[in-house]
Amino acid sequence: MVDEITLTIDGVEIKTTPGTNVLQAAMDAGVYVPYLCYYPGMKAFGACRMCVVEIEGGPPGSQASCTVPAADGMVITTKTEQINDLRKGVMDLLLSEHPHGCLTCHRIDLCGPTDICLRHVSVNDRCVTCPKNERCELKDTVRYLEMDMDSPLTYNNRSIPLKVSDPMWDMDLNLCIVCGRCVRVCDEVRGDNALTFTDRSGRSLIGTSHGTSLLESGCEFCGACIDICPTGALVERKYKWDKADKTVKTICPHCPVGCEMNLEIDKKNRLIRAIPDRKANANKGQGCFKGKFGLDFVNSPKRITKAYIRDEEELAESTILKAIDFTSGKLSQYSGTEFALIASPRGTNEDNYIAQKFSRVAMKSNNVNSSSNIKTDLITPLQKMLGFHAATNPIWDLESSKCFVIISSNLTEEQNVVGVPIKKALKNGASLVVIDQRETEMTRFADIWIKPVPGSESMLIGGIIKVIIEESLDDHDFLLGRCDNLKAFKDSLWAFDLVKVSTLTSVPAEDIRQAARMIASKGPASFLYALETLEPEYREYCTKAIINLALVTGNVGKPSCGIYPLLPGGNEQGSMDVGCVFDRLPGFDPVSDDNARGRLEDILGVQMPIEPGVSLSELTTAIEGGIVKALVIIGDNASFRNGDLGDFISCLSKLDFLVVMSTFQNEITDMADVVLPSATFAQKDGTHTNLERRVQLLRPALKETGDEQSDWRTLDQLATRMGAQGFGYVDSAEIFDEITSVVNFYGGLSYKRLDIDGLQWPCLADDMSDTERLYSDSRPKMEEMESIEVPIYKDKEFPYLLATGRILHDSERSTGIEYRNGRAMLERDEIIEFHGDDANTMNLIEGEKVEVISGRGAIKGSVRLTGSLKGIISTTGLFGDLAYEFDRSKSDDPVLAVEGLPLLPVHVKKIGSVQDV
Repeated sequence: MVDEITLTIDGVEIKTTPGTNVLQAAMDAGVYVPYLCYYPGMKAFGACRMCVVEIEGGPPGSQASCTVPAADGMVITTKTEQINDLRKGVMDLLLSEHPHGCLTCHRIDLCGPTDICLRHVSVNDRCVTCPKNERCELKDTVRYLEMDMDSPLTYNNRSIPLKVSDPMWDMDLNLCIVCGRCVRVCDEVRGDNALTFTDRSGRSLIGTSHGTSLLESGCEFCGACIDICPTGALVERKYKWDKADKTVKTICPHCPVGCEMNLEIDKKNRLIRAIPDRKANANKGQGCFKGKFGLDFVNSPKRITKAYIRDEEELAESTILKAIDFTSGKLSQYSGTEFALIASPRGTNEDNYIAQKFSRVAMKSNNVNSSSNIKTDLITPLQKMLGFHAATNPIWDLESSKCFVIISSNLTEEQNVVGVPIKKALKNGASLVVIDQRETEMTRFADIWIKPVPGSESMLIGGIIKVIIEESLDDHDFLLGRCDNLKAFKDSLWAFDLVKVSTLTSVPAEDIRQAARMIASKGPASFLYALETLEPEYREYCTKAIINLALVTGNVGKPSCGIYPLLPGGNEQGSMDVGCVFDRLPGFDPVSDDNARGRLEDILGVQMPIEPGVSLSELTTAIEGGIVKALVIIGDNASFRNGDLGDFISCLSKLDFLVVMSTFQNEITDMADVVLPSATFAQKDGTHTNLERRVQLLRPALKETGDEQSDWRTLDQLATRMGAQGFGYVDSAEIFDEITSVVNFYGGLSYKRLDIDGLQWPCLADDMSDTERLYSDSRPKMEEMESIEVPIYKDKEFPYLLATGRILHDSERSTGIEYRNGRAMLERDEIIEFHGDDANTMNLIEGEKVEVISGRGAIKGSVRLTGSLKGIISTTGLFGDLAYEFDRSKSDDPVLAVEGLPLLPVHVKKIGSVQDV
């Protein structure tokens, strides 16, 4: 196949790749051709006719360049009198229904920010009344066409009321040109159908696909429709009238996808808009509700900008220098196991490298971790069996996978953009197996949805592998030619008799066979897992089983397949890479490895402690037992409150000394002896590493407003005051250079290389390229499958488990909209599903009203006897409820308040009864 073709546009030769349309080829070459309905990455629509061109030797007349494939030797003209007249005629039609007082004004560049028109005439439709002022593609096209102020057509204002009741965005159909971009991006790119074309009095417009509100229409509030709208018809509600003074590209801190975002900053030093970068390799112009609407916390006037020291019972404001001196003096009284540090998953690699170095060098303690790192068992088996502690393939390899296995993951909310290529692949015919007790959005796309007994997932996967081996569906060549320990692995499968597995997991044997055949025959396959519903003691078994399944089917070391551990923290991968783990050094070597520790000590010229520290899950017990006496906490995280760390906040009162480096005041800062102000991600430079091992640059967008600073700088100042060796850094670049010297798979990275684009480790030297896919020629090691004792859940106070699901749209149940203070909210009856045996035990009948009570709250609803798993009570909500709560949240940082979907212990009470059942 030809790699490049050459065509001529307006006398200029350009090169492009086969399959590219003429408009995209011109755009890639920097040749401007006006367009309104086309958008890169979507199918050609050919509706606006602005991109018309003439093709030498082609069909007579003009052609829409977005619909014409580029061909070698093609000669194209984009500017003739005939083409210009055609474009102006089309534009006249658009402007006949669109406010255009400023669009056609020759003095627009002189116009100020007030409503006084420089033409000295009465104007009521100026662009300063449009929120897309100076960001409007329609205005750009009008200027390019040099349109006159008067038109032969009569102007007809649509006079359609604005839609401002849905969360986070506004719709003004008076400004809509019906280009269809919003409808098509929702369908083609996002895999949703929240928007559609509607008919209003014989006029085509845009509206919701279901109901009257996006809450009931299946919207995930990703903001893609807003970002792609060429006019002011769809806009972010907050700051919609504000104009950007500068735009800075940085990385969203909310999840491990690592979306590159263009932050628009106004003259008041406020973030007014976050727009996903279309050219970014990690997210390809896509984002989610957290990144689009959840970054406003950086503007909060409640941010901590001064240091505080406890004076008897009160925290008193202090200077940062005095607080550093006081803290360093107090910390000098502790050493070794008496000290612990919890870093932030939003911290940069530089922040968290210095955090672990401070703990190990200045405090002689390996008690260091990131607050979201509660699932090391998701990645440790990857290193043991394959070689590295990370995902094997790029995120967008998923777009060409033919089969997906998703295990216990609500990825469309937790790692949203990962779901975008998956849904696109499914739309193109790929298959999906979901293993989860909860009904999540991905279960709606599943060919097979398996709900095993919680904790039995590794047994289930073992049964799937046994079927694949017995039916000779495995990848023989891959197993025999590439994999070590194969015999021992196969021998271990004798324990996975299908009847036994079916009994233990409560999954019918035929479902296990069907899943095995699909996974083995529909490849290349990708495996994604978060293990959100598994107890800690079962995660490592499950991770090993998933890796074995990928190896048995030959889905490692190739394009379009692979293994993806879905970690919860924004920079959790990077934090582990640089050593912010209680038992791992920078480079993920064990702290007990004498050679690795000796190499690190030689490079840095310092001594490191030998004994592993306490894990994050053990820290609460260590504090309560008086082992850990001094603690530094950086940032905030849901794990402090959701029970993952036990009664963590209460145990802090047992500490002798607590230092908190934070952006906001909370119950933890209220308990601190010292509070030090921490800069937000938008004020930092440095790097993050996302789930596909891509190292990317953060760039400062906002100026400091007080004494807040990067966490590494605060720790560096503390270490210097304490006389620790190897500190005194000038900037984050110097720290990154040290990281690349001690972490060999970062060895070829530098700020200069990363400034062009993010790179995926391993990159061993500065003259080497990065590595998109791992293990193309390595020898993985199979692990023996272990037949575990499946847990039997027993609790007298809370005898059942509640599996709470959440989906975008439910066509099977009626949903209404209630308006409260001008805002739409969902109104529908809750359905609570019970297994028939459980319902008989509780004397429940279909339709009866009950209340399900957990430690987090209560849910009321009607009984439905459709539950498929004994001991599990199920209920499924709509994402619209979450969006409503997110929009009205009073939290300083609303993303931290978004609740996940764990399995919750519950008891049941009949409505109107005083007795539990």
